[in-house]
Amino acid sequence: MKAGVWFDLRNPPGWRQDPARLYGFTLELCEEAERQGADSVWFSEHHGFEDGYLPQPLTFAAAAAARTTRVRLGTGILIAPLRKTAQLAEEAAVVDIISGGRLDLGLGAGYRIPEFELFDTDYATRYRVLDSQVKELRRLWGEGSITPAPVQDRLPVWLGYQGPKGARRAGRMGERLLTLAKASWPYYREGLAEGGHDPACARMSGGVQAYVTEDPERDWPRVAPHIAYQQDSYRRHMVVGTGNPVPRPVNPERLRTRGPDAGPLSYYLFGTPEEVAEAILEYAGDAPVDTVWLCASVAGLPEDLTARHVQTICSRLVPLLASSPTATQPIGGAADGEAADGLAPVPGAAACGRR
Repeated sequence: MKAGVWFDLRNPPGWRQDPARLYGFTLELCEEAERQGADSVWFSEHHGFEDGYLPQPLTFAAAAAARTTRVRLGTGILIAPLRKTAQLAEEAAVVDIISGGRLDLGLGAGYRIPEFELFDTDYATRYRVLDSQVKELRRLWGEGSITPAPVQDRLPVWLGYQGPKGARRAGRMGERLLTLAKASWPYYREGLAEGGHDPACARMSGGVQAYVTEDPERDWPRVAPHIAYQQDSYRRHMVVGTGNPVPRPVNPERLRTRGPDAGPLSYYLFGTPEEVAEAILEYAGDAPVDTVWLCASVAGLPEDLTARHVQTICSRLVPLLASSPTATQPIGGAADGEAADGLAPVPGAAACGRR
């Protein structure tokens, strides 16, 4: 299993800094993560947050691409239904070209009503729209309607679909699934088979909420307020426009006692590299997980803690996960439709994209 770092570029009011400094420091961290051995860097998206949450992940990925040479660049996630599909296809192609073929395009349907109102798009049809966008992206890239084309023959598309129905839907489309949950693997596998795709080509990746440290008790008092802010912010923003009440503030001490199975806003792994690695591997189980990423900076975390976190992820967690047995086979360089990694395509099955 490979490991990467994830950035949302939050700049909370209580820890506000110059945005130019924050963006510049984050680009420096992308370079440092690559130098220290991270396999990937990922960027996410939200709009209208009071803390300046990154609104355009592909734009930032282009800047990171120009500052790095090896590390993969992912969007985890980009809210596709807010955009015109042709524009998204062009922007992704440009990032792939700048990076020399290192883009992983993670897409999601979104969940915040105010974001759809801001972009004058239909919230109710977002899942159906995303499904059609994925098919349209493949057509635009495959038929040469978008020029210049991406560097990668089949640019990896990862779908942030959660739960059994979402996992099966991603499988039917023959795309990669953006979750680590082993519980989703049987449904994803079924969907691949239903869509005529070789289940041996399955790839899953995703993030965990975690902070890795050699001294948890030393760092907890400094990091805990940032964890609480991050979780409360998500919980507050997700109910805007729904008429539902704002959830009560979280207790970070309780979050620390739970694992990922508790739900995305109900846990936070905080421990040594060995403890976090064990929790990640347990959560992924026998699923074909390619990559896990961890948030580098937790909502305005001071630069010294952020830099140390990146260093600990790269120097300690990456080797632990790399040496663990997983269900994922090495991804080869075979062209679409050819056997790779010793896996022969299922007769009549659509080829999986490889990077």
